[in-house]
Amino acid sequence: MINRWLFTHIDNSSLIIFRVFFGFLIAAEAIGAIFTGWVTRTLVEPKFTFNFIGLDFLQPLPGNGMYYYFAVMGIFGLLVMIGFKYRWSMISYTILWAGVYFMQKASYNNHYYLLLLLCILMCTLPAGNYFSVDVKRNPLLKKIAMPRWCVLVIIAQLWIVYTYASVAKLYPDWLDFTVAKNLMAGKANYPIVGEILQERWAHVFIAYYGILFDLLIVPLLLWKRTRLAAFCFSVFFHIFNSIVFQIGIFPYLSLAFTVFFFSRERIHHLFMKKKEFYNEGEIIIPSYRKFLIPVITLWFIIQILLPIRHWTIPGDVLWTEEGHRMSWRMMLRGRYGTTNFYVVDKNDPKALQKLINKNDYLSKKQLRLVSSKPDAMWQFAQRLKTEYATKEKDIAIYVHSKVSINGKKYQTLIDPKVDLANASWNYFTTNPWILKYEEKE
Repeated sequence: MINRWLFTHIDNSSLIIFRVFFGFLIAAEAIGAIFTGWVTRTLVEPKFTFNFIGLDFLQPLPGNGMYYYFAVMGIFGLLVMIGFKYRWSMISYTILWAGVYFMQKASYNNHYYLLLLLCILMCTLPAGNYFSVDVKRNPLLKKIAMPRWCVLVIIAQLWIVYTYASVAKLYPDWLDFTVAKNLMAGKANYPIVGEILQERWAHVFIAYYGILFDLLIVPLLLWKRTRLAAFCFSVFFHIFNSIVFQIGIFPYLSLAFTVFFFSRERIHHLFMKKKEFYNEGEIIIPSYRKFLIPVITLWFIIQILLPIRHWTIPGDVLWTEEGHRMSWRMMLRGRYGTTNFYVVDKNDPKALQKLINKNDYLSKKQLRLVSSKPDAMWQFAQRLKTEYATKEKDIAIYVHSKVSINGKKYQTLIDPKVDLANASWNYFTTNPWILKYEEKE
């Protein structure tokens, strides 16, 4: 049964055309980041970046280095699109994108994480075996079929993402439309739709459409009777997101995924009429079977468990942020805060606390991050500690923080009595200096 599901060969038109779309989009993501100023704001202007904790060696290249970095990424994306040295081009883009993803958190986005996962998967898929420069140069590489697992892993990955995105929305502030109202408040000046988005009925529609779309879109695309309608719903949903939220390539990447859901005959007819259509259905057991099945199993165990790790951590993830990243909790809350960092010389107990001017260290985006995210507060304290250590000063750092979730009352996030410079960071359990709801006064 497993062999039949995974290794039955099917026409590869969907994967080939997806490679073209995917290569174009990842190239656009890299080049667009330069011309929209994202690279400048996020990686060039800041004095340092808030990398994922434990990856402190990941810092932007000096000078114009990051512009060249993204330009090279864009070139690799185009090489993926045309299928030139496909495997190496895809691996190279993946490594560079992983570097950017783990290098900074001021512009963290779940879509960036999804793109990283897709890049990893695409490195393993035979997407360069047709309609590619590689095949043009070496016709022996040409293939018109692929094992079914190549499609199944993409569909399964998407199903996990969308399902968790739907489940995460099932909490009070989403269900009473507070989140939708807050999200749309900043869109009032948009032409034509701005005023409409402020209406109560629009908030109700957005909230429930978001839940139902994420929960049902993959099953509806898989079922032939609802596939066309689901595609239309998908076009509306993603174009709306592109216009209103301006979230880069993700809406168009999501539409590109639909080539894996429509019948192979239709995709072949629409995009690759000149290609021979494969319909033999051979079951060919590859030599890598004994490695593939355990790797796929492990991959999806991680994909299923990682988004729910916050269930094992005390406190509400909306408040503590512990377990928030890599869990498909997309556009779920507005998080705002204020923080003051006070430095005390431990060798001079009589010395007054020094209030740190964060503007001397942080960009505008980083200020927002440090004002509301506990991990960024801890990292900033560690950076201050390192700076003062170069001056041969042993310091303590205390943080006075107030944070609001979804416009609610500001409350203390970090225990002001804890020396954050000398506090440890727990990767897999709670950090006791993050005050929980029941602990706050």
